[in-house]
Amino acid sequence: MVQVLDSEGAVDPWRRRTRRARRQMPLWQELPLLLIVAFCLAVLIRTFLLQAFFIPSGSMEDTLLIGDRVLVNKVVYDVRDPVRGEVVVFRGTDRWVAQEVQGPEPGFAGKVGRTLGDLVGVSRPGEKDFIKRVIGVPGDRVKCCDDQGRVLVNGIALDEPYVIRNSPLDVPPNPRECRSRRFEEVVVPPGQIFVMGDHRLVSQDARCQGTVPIDNVVGRAFMVVWPSQRWTSLPVPATFDRLSRPAAAPAAPAAPVEPAPVGGVALVLPMATMMSVLARSGRSGRARGRRLHP
Repeated sequence: MVQVLDSEGAVDPWRRRTRRARRQMPLWQELPLLLIVAFCLAVLIRTFLLQAFFIPSGSMEDTLLIGDRVLVNKVVYDVRDPVRGEVVVFRGTDRWVAQEVQGPEPGFAGKVGRTLGDLVGVSRPGEKDFIKRVIGVPGDRVKCCDDQGRVLVNGIALDEPYVIRNSPLDVPPNPRECRSRRFEEVVVPPGQIFVMGDHRLVSQDARCQGTVPIDNVVGRAFMVVWPSQRWTSLPVPATFDRLSRPAAAPAAPAAPVEPAPVGGVALVLPMATMMSVLARSGRSGRARGRRLHP
């Protein structure tokens, strides 16, 4: 048996009792501590690393469906700017009008649940939270359409297989409505991005609501995590590889941080903590079991 000694080499009974008490803590006492630690980790992860967002509308169909939950990397744009083809979550400016009709005011239990959900990042988005695909970055010239009805970025047509339901070509363009596929050329200002939804028939986006400040971008959506049968990543489509960087756009760093490793670390951290506590509880339980049932 290992004995705990004080500075003079004698057995320290207080430390021995403390260690025995800690080792014999029952699971019902450790469980609240485990829940508190897991909740605090979830809040920290939601605030600084990544967040789960609920998709409330069909503006990104069929890439994202109503009810999907996506993981959003909140740190990747701290080291670089968004690039074309990425799916981003952002706060809309005053020109952006929320597409969703707000439901009835929830009761007390609903307010508590919404508050807790917002803390850990699993609640519905706010009225001015949007998710769209980046089409143009600072300095780009974006317009529609060419003779095949495709969007042009710096004169290069985009082949967009992710656009399943497009806007009609026969509707005249209106800068205050996004009903038409056609729109006049837009030069993306410095510090802004031009975004569009994949479901162009219903998406209200930069065609009629204007570009979005990069400072308003919350993060990059990089993975669909729910429902489980739709688990998939959200890569940049190959069509954007054909575009050259505009002269006015800032150069990207040589080694940009990719979102997947950050998400992996953030998900593993709380799981490892909980497994560690449960393992310690299991060992204590087995020890108590041997004492209760010799």
